[in-house]
Amino acid sequence: MARHTPPTVAGGLVSSPAAVTGVPRPHFNPFSGEGAAVEKILVSACLLGQQVRYDGGSHGPFDLLRQWHAEGRLVALCPEVSGGLPTPRPPAEIPGGQGSEVLEGRVAVITVDGADVSTAFVAGAQVALRMVREQGLRLAVLKARSPSCGNQQSYDGSFSGTLVDGEGVTAAALRRAGVRVFNEQQLDEAAEALRQLETGQESGA
Repeated sequence: MARHTPPTVAGGLVSSPAAVTGVPRPHFNPFSGEGAAVEKILVSACLLGQQVRYDGGSHGPFDLLRQWHAEGRLVALCPEVSGGLPTPRPPAEIPGGQGSEVLEGRVAVITVDGADVSTAFVAGAQVALRMVREQGLRLAVLKARSPSCGNQQSYDGSFSGTLVDGEGVTAAALRRAGVRVFNEQQLDEAAEALRQLETGQESGA
């Protein structure tokens, strides 16, 4: 397969946890009184009911996300919309289902109509990485199985509903930057990771 030239976005691709080293990390101290910073969490906008899915739909509501929103923890993002794609938009998949290969320029993100939308997907991942750097984000809750946000599975590019183990473009970029990525079916795990961060018991997993 011919090598696919990765789209270039200002700042380049972030590929390691060292890329966000030195960013101030917001820690919550329950004994420090009002004004203490809370640990913020990047979340897929569609999980908050925003109608930004490729088909114009959304997901949720999720009680825990509502609670975190009320606490001022959530930073919402739809990588595909932030990367310049409209809503609604043609469904897109990654041949082989590996977002890391899109970041490396080895495959493209292709719509059901055959259009290459890799540039928009990488641009959206770059927006997410900028949020990580600017706000010191260490956790993300993203939409499962999305070609941008899926953290465990992704569709295989055949548009047949076939899932493979893999991750979306933004999820791969965040993981490379040291962010722990969960999906909406892992909210209990995300809550435990948050508790560990806030109590200084981070496992490093």
